[in-house]
Amino acid sequence: MATKRTVIVTGFEPFGDHTVNASWVAVQELERLGLGQSVDLYVCEVPVEYQAVQSLLPSLWKQHQPQLVVHVGVSGIATTVTLEKCGHNHGYKRVDNCSFCPDSQCCMDGGPDCIDSVIDMDLVCKRVNSSRLGVAVSVSKDAGRYLCDYTYYTSLYLGKGRSAFVHVPPLEKPYSAQDLGRALQAVVGEMLELVGQSEDDDHDHHHCSHQHHQHAH
Repeated sequence: MATKRTVIVTGFEPFGDHTVNASWVAVQELERLGLGQSVDLYVCEVPVEYQAVQSLLPSLWKQHQPQLVVHVGVSGIATTVTLEKCGHNHGYKRVDNCSFCPDSQCCMDGGPDCIDSVIDMDLVCKRVNSSRLGVAVSVSKDAGRYLCDYTYYTSLYLGKGRSAFVHVPPLEKPYSAQDLGRALQAVVGEMLELVGQSEDDDHDHHHCSHQHHQHAH
């Protein structure tokens, strides 16, 4: 019997014109659907605030020790469910819900410019699109340099790439909450499968480099 795997899926609170944030609605719908018996799903609503993200994400990773963290955000320009391949460190000039913006305009001082997910988003996209779900999925390399991108980069940094970001369109443009929930269920299911494979491949390597780093004086 395989041990249960833990997955965290987050959505965002309302901001700007998005008085209802489709990402959190979709995540709540996913919670209702679940990810099957072998997965412990934990969901969380993330504030649209840089500083809140900086304090919340490390505690989520530490407390739950998840195999995978998937962040979901809304994009006013998206018309498909969009899988983001990478997070970016620099270019955060837009103020958040507290009218705050990082002085450095970056996530992580000294961090790499861009961090890729360990998950092959093209493969996830292809698999879900061929499953006749009725919701179109696409792939992107630009999560937008706002809280979505900022959260994704931070999570990729903390989780050594075991994170994913999904942009959803606003509700009914064209998909309902139920459609988006089903799409998230399919997408996260495929991601979990791929993360399981990459863990088997990389586990020793990551473990060693991490331990070495911890004990370096």
